[in-house]
Amino acid sequence: MDENIRCKSDDVSYCSRIKEDTMKHDIKSMMLAELAGHFESLGERPFRAVQVYKWLHGGAGAFSEMTNIPEILRQRLDSEYFISAPTLLQKQVSEIDGTIKYLWKLRDGNAIESVLIEYKHGLTVCVSTQAGCRMGCVFCASAIGGLVRNLTASEILDQVLFSLPNPGKRISNIVLMGIGEPLDNFDNVIRFLELVRSREGLNIGARRITLSTCGIIESIDKLAQHDIQLTLTVSLHAPDDETRTRLMPINREVGVDKLLESCGRYFRATGRRVTYEYAMIDGINDGTRHAALLAEKLKNTGSHLNLILLNNIPGHKLKSSTPGAVKAFIRILKENSVNYTIRRRLGSDIQAACGHLRANASHIPLKGELRYGIMGNN
Repeated sequence: MDENIRCKSDDVSYCSRIKEDTMKHDIKSMMLAELAGHFESLGERPFRAVQVYKWLHGGAGAFSEMTNIPEILRQRLDSEYFISAPTLLQKQVSEIDGTIKYLWKLRDGNAIESVLIEYKHGLTVCVSTQAGCRMGCVFCASAIGGLVRNLTASEILDQVLFSLPNPGKRISNIVLMGIGEPLDNFDNVIRFLELVRSREGLNIGARRITLSTCGIIESIDKLAQHDIQLTLTVSLHAPDDETRTRLMPINREVGVDKLLESCGRYFRATGRRVTYEYAMIDGINDGTRHAALLAEKLKNTGSHLNLILLNNIPGHKLKSSTPGAVKAFIRILKENSVNYTIRRRLGSDIQAACGHLRANASHIPLKGELRYGIMGNN
């Protein structure tokens, strides 16, 4: 049962169904071993749990669809469990590169976003982990309105299951870089990672999963203990505390040096190099002094730097760095042998930067000088 779910709709029948669901258990958030244990208590053989699990991870929306499950068992499951499934509110397809952005309504009326991106190596889905965000990064539209609630493991998984436009295709990579801070929803995110990697489910390898964080040190250390061989991406965006705190309030608690130390511990514990995200913002963090300090701190760390060109929003003050500033910045990185790439802009014509569609759907104003989503540059 999820006591965090609160209906936000004016539809009485819809809210009644949500209230009924909160009295049931979220079956799609259950690990196979947990499901098998419950089935055993019901006197059912283990293979029934595998059958149900495969139906759930194949996108079944109701127990009645599980045709190889006895009807009496389906009825019992329906009385004790609910199957999560989002409602599609909006879908935008980029005419430039085919990137697809989805706006989903959750069962309590909250809205979240996911993005499907096609690369040469396959399809990548970028998923949200929270409804809203409390981190307050000034360049990100996700934080507008603050944090409403964490997503359950099933609600994160659903974004992978329902983002495929063609059933004949398969998601090859997952990026936890949508709305929300994944490590602020640690337990549900870890459960999602276990679910999505299970052989009986989508069986997506950890090395095909990227988790992006603004840098919660204690959670980075906890993640290292799990030794999941994913790619950790840290939103750095500045090499010094003054600049980073201006952009990311969490830096008041963390500090750049302590954050880099925790990333070093992560690298030593897992053997997986850390990628640092750096949004190039005109006049804020793109000076040659920033580049020199960044190079000094990242040199010989075995890390990778991902430079991001902002999706500019008309009427807002933060702008992407000029080509000249980017060129000068890169020259210093090269001189110091810093491993870097420039992230390609995708979905620029469909509000692919995370948080924009949700803000519009929730009537949350994009106001002030510092509200930029950068996710659309994947």
